[in-house]
Amino acid sequence: MKITSSREVYKCSLFRVTEDRASDPKTGFKIKRSIVRHPGSAVMMAVDDRRRILLVRQYRLPAGRYMWEMPAGRLDPGEKPIQAAKRELIEETGYRARRWTKLASFFVSPGFLAERMTIFLAEDLTAGVATPMEDERIETRWFPAREVEQMIEAGKLDDAKSIIGFYRWKKK
Repeated sequence: MKITSSREVYKCSLFRVTEDRASDPKTGFKIKRSIVRHPGSAVMMAVDDRRRILLVRQYRLPAGRYMWEMPAGRLDPGEKPIQAAKRELIEETGYRARRWTKLASFFVSPGFLAERMTIFLAEDLTAGVATPMEDERIETRWFPAREVEQMIEAGKLDDAKSIIGFYRWKKK
C-alpha cells in the first residue's frame, strides 16, 4: 500500500488526527481512514523485592471511572520509550529503578490509532517524591501478584496494557 494523500484534520497537545488515503499500485485497491496519530507511550511494571506490583489509581475520563493500572505516559518529542519510562515512573510514583527490562511492544488498536506502547519491567526500586502533572490525581498502592491476577480474572483490572504487562512478567 502507498499513501496517496494525508491531511491533518485535528491537533491537540496529546495527539493529532489525519485523514489518509492509500492505494495498492498492483491491484488498485483503495482505502480511506481517519487515523489518530500518537507519539507512543511507555508503561512501567514496577516490581519490588517481595514481588509486589505497584499500581496507580486515577480517574479515566474516557472510561468514566477510576481505574487501577500500571503507571504509563506519553513519549515527549525525541524521547525513546526507555527514557519516557524512567521519567514517567518518577513523575507518577516517585520511584526510581536501577534495573530495566523490556517486556513487550505493541500497537494499541491499529485499526485507527497509530500508538505503540512499550512495557518495561522496573526493578531494584528506591522511593522518592512523585511529581504528577497538574491534571493528574494519582493514588499508588502495592499489590501482591496473586491479587493482581484475581483482579484481572474478576474484570476489576481491565486495562489492556496492565493485563499484557502482568502476563508477560509472569511468563518471564
